Amino acid sequence: MLRRNLMRKSFFGLALSALLFALCVPVEAQETKKIPRIGILPPGPISERMHLWEAFRQGLRELGYVEGQNIALVFPSAEVKPERLPRFAAELVSLNVAIIVAGGTVAVQAARDATKTIPIVTPIITDPVEAGLVANLARPGGNITGLTLISMQLSGKRLELLREVVPRISRVAVLSNPAALNATLQMKETKLASQAFGIQLQGLELRDVDDFEKAFHAAIRERANALIALDDPLIFTHRALIVNLAVKNRLPAIYGFKEFVELGGLMSYAGNLSDMYRRAAIYVDKILKGAKPADLPVEQPTKFEFIVNLKAAKQIGLNIPPNVLARADRVIR
Repeated sequence: MLRRNLMRKSFFGLALSALLFALCVPVEAQETKKIPRIGILPPGPISERMHLWEAFRQGLRELGYVEGQNIALVFPSAEVKPERLPRFAAELVSLNVAIIVAGGTVAVQAARDATKTIPIVTPIITDPVEAGLVANLARPGGNITGLTLISMQLSGKRLELLREVVPRISRVAVLSNPAALNATLQMKETKLASQAFGIQLQGLELRDVDDFEKAFHAAIRERANALIALDDPLIFTHRALIVNLAVKNRLPAIYGFKEFVELGGLMSYAGNLSDMYRRAAIYVDKILKGAKPADLPVEQPTKFEFIVNLKAAKQIGLNIPPNVLARADRVIR
């Protein structure tokens, strides 16, 4: 029995290693014949975003693309950190990929700085117009197009949902990464929404993982009633830590993505990330068939998901009102 268990563990370990290698293998090992190469530029560790890139792959398969036969995906040769993005973007340009698929504002900026000619498709970006990456959503101009998350416009709705769950809310802690442009834009909109609701905000800046514990201590010290986590690659990467700290400190929290709620977070309200990554394949297909990024409108989400985790509510001693539950697209019990 012991030998069988060891063999089973060895098998799964090898399978996981093979998957990670397949994601990160450089182009020299991937390219066996002349097929379009798509450069992948994630905003953070691939290991925390595997399901999103698999959704992108699924979108390609639905359009008739088969890796190794009529398309090749070129992933970074090492784990991604924000400070390495310019280097990885330059590597993709040097490999003369047909398209760069860049996830998030910071990755799109790195790709844009590396090339003005290779088409750049983004599955997710906060506001490309405010960030100065496209001229407008209808006709982007330049070499960038894709999908926008419009996170800023969701700030008011997220605060509204928090108020319904915590009626006497007066002070909300906001997790943000001050180094990210998209976080700055989101924070501006969140402040405007908070003024309309008469809520005070407590900004908690996160630059690396060492800041997370300190941020939550500050929130409790200043008597925050609830928490909002802005949409940012650093925050998404460390979502498990954030969710655990929110539960530990009994802070009702709302997040931008369902991935937080699936890990034990209380609520989320936003577009479906996996669906956006899957739809990014449509842009890749159109560009490979001759369309120009400048002429392809940036797509906005048509459906937003509101997800509630009743297990998380019970952990922090919170009752979710029936009228709030009735509006949820999904309830985790």
